[in-house]
Amino acid sequence: MDVPSELNSMLVGQHGPTKQKAARLVVDLASTAGASEFVRVSNAHVSGVSVITGGHGLRRFLADLSGDPLGKITIPTTLNSAGCDHEKMEEMGIDYPDFLEQQFEIVHSYSELGIEATLSCTPYDRGIEDVDGIGSWAESNAVCFSNSYTSLVTNRESGLSALATALTGWAPKWGLHMDENRIPNIFVQVECEMEDITDWSILGDWIGKQIKPEWNLPWGPMPRISGLPPATFEMKKALTAAAANYGCPMLWADGLTPDPPTVQSYEGVLNFKESDLSERYRDLSPKGKVDLVVIGCPQASVGEARTTAAFMRSRMELGEKIPDHRLWVFMSSHNYDMIEADGTLDILEEGGALVLRDTCPEVTPYNRSRYNHLLTNSLKAEHYLTSGLNKMPTSVAKIEDCVSHAFDPSLITGERPTLSSGKVKKSISSKYVAKGDFSTEGRGIPSQDEWSVTGKALVTDVPITYLGYVNRDTGVIEEPGHPLDGIEIADKILIYPKGSGSTVAPFVLMG
Repeated sequence: MDVPSELNSMLVGQHGPTKQKAARLVVDLASTAGASEFVRVSNAHVSGVSVITGGHGLRRFLADLSGDPLGKITIPTTLNSAGCDHEKMEEMGIDYPDFLEQQFEIVHSYSELGIEATLSCTPYDRGIEDVDGIGSWAESNAVCFSNSYTSLVTNRESGLSALATALTGWAPKWGLHMDENRIPNIFVQVECEMEDITDWSILGDWIGKQIKPEWNLPWGPMPRISGLPPATFEMKKALTAAAANYGCPMLWADGLTPDPPTVQSYEGVLNFKESDLSERYRDLSPKGKVDLVVIGCPQASVGEARTTAAFMRSRMELGEKIPDHRLWVFMSSHNYDMIEADGTLDILEEGGALVLRDTCPEVTPYNRSRYNHLLTNSLKAEHYLTSGLNKMPTSVAKIEDCVSHAFDPSLITGERPTLSSGKVKKSISSKYVAKGDFSTEGRGIPSQDEWSVTGKALVTDVPITYLGYVNRDTGVIEEPGHPLDGIEIADKILIYPKGSGSTVAPFVLMG
């Protein structure tokens, strides 16, 4: 392994203990990935910010790192969404003990390392014409968007690996850094009209749901999609955000992205028909009283905010107003300032919406005495809101319908839906329970002088999603339909081909 002299000087401790730890991690990752070279990285984006995503492990880890005066980042680095808008805690009704104090602690620790507290999950939506260079990005939707539509090259990093690269400026050269790995492995033919933003979100999520264990997808599902019409920024964003639910690091869409490399064959060929789109809308539509409508996952663009305001204005002109702040719109501070300047914010707030900055729907702890059924326009939000982060029944509809439900609480009445594992489709697995002796060989990593691992093994060919689907307090897998649902990972040896790309997995494991 050819370790650059700058990285090696950090490795031996010449730049303090924080950078030494970061350098060790970078080299360990290179060893694990089989990389023999390192690449200079131009920028990083770190995830793992909300109290309910990183949890106890994140707080302990950051407290240890941020005490070193030499431990500062070496490249421009931005930060993912926090778990609340600190100026609107009362309106959000957060009843999580000491939440604001813990959130300030986490953000302050990152700031002490020199990271810009942008608190945004859309670093590609900051008024920058094009993002380029080699990046180390940890937010999954941002990775997929930028690899697909911009000149940026980034692997699907964890919050921990992105932070290590931010501190050192180096990353192992592997995975999507290599042109030969940036090739499509699934072909998708779209055979229906795709007119609404939510149509695109449903498509991205639907592709991930079709993946079979026997498909060889070493870098995750990377579809080439044909048959899509011209798209707005919001449509493209919705597609990649939902595709990232199942580990997609990039995609190609004919007419919307650069042409894909030629491939001889695909692992799978899919046809997305009108019947598929209609079926998903039926399955996802609200079946009982809606308590709260959330828009902005990923955080809303200026265009999404304006679209929401336009639908609201038509009701406001009739003298109507959304009661009890039943609509929450989540935005980055950058886009919040933009809509404040152009008057969109005034329309949203005068109409009764609560516009939040620096946070997003999936990482906010909801007050369950008020909210037990959410409605959103985003399959990314639905995917994570129904997970262990909040375990919240969540329905999906187009923005226009979301606004209608926000204005009229009686639009649908009846019992709120509940999450039931009995209704969930079982994950496809080729594994079966077997008993008997098992032996294997392995090796340690460069930072370990010696190691010994003994314990019960858990084996699965279905990826484990740590964000929301592994309880950060108990270590129990909480994913209905997963072969290991209900089983604790603590003190176990996990044997599986890959994760789904959860960017906070290291912090959950540390907890």
